[in-house]
Amino acid sequence: MAGPSQTPSRRLAHLLAPSSSSGELPASLGAPAAAAAAAAVLVCIFEDRRGDLRVLLTKRASSLNSHSGDVSLPGGKVEEGDADVKATALREAREEIGLDPALVSVVTVLEPVLSKNGLNVAPVIGILSDRALFNPVLNKDEVEDIFDAPLEMFLKDDNRTTQERIVMGMTIQLQFFDYKAEGKKYVIWGLTAHILTRAAAVVLQRQPSFTELPRPKSAPVTSKL
Repeated sequence: MAGPSQTPSRRLAHLLAPSSSSGELPASLGAPAAAAAAAAVLVCIFEDRRGDLRVLLTKRASSLNSHSGDVSLPGGKVEEGDADVKATALREAREEIGLDPALVSVVTVLEPVLSKNGLNVAPVIGILSDRALFNPVLNKDEVEDIFDAPLEMFLKDDNRTTQERIVMGMTIQLQFFDYKAEGKKYVIWGLTAHILTRAAAVVLQRQPSFTELPRPKSAPVTSKL
């Protein structure tokens, strides 16, 4: 896959060369087991004009049968023609928001996380080196809105709350982040919030200011979804 034609800033360049001594992504966070994941999401990061890192997020269509109206990352189930979970995440991003895979450089794949539907979801971290090259085209059947949020927000306790919810028959604590953009209010919670906290810790190379909430471990993937 060809990478973006634009030259990334220094802050993003070290991510695109993880073997360099200037800033190494921990190899242990790469997920060799991610090939067995049943689904994947794209954590697509870019740098704004002030040099801050931001992540693309969507609001799911209210007409969907599951997770309707929720904030989410572009993604979906692995399909037979997908070479790997990276291909799944990039394909889903193209289908949902019109993001050309050629504009994204994949950095790493994090350990799969168990969704409340029992799917192992592999977070794929990708870098969009030039946000101006991306002109969103939303699939209105799936996506109601697109916005971006500061990546660092997911390492801070500001605007963060926790609630107990039942997931896979177990009562667990989930985190919620409140965010406002262009006069709109969004609540980023559950699996999406958990993935973004882990991704922010890896990319920004520091731990969150709060104690991370545990989630159920990945479940075995069956041969048929």
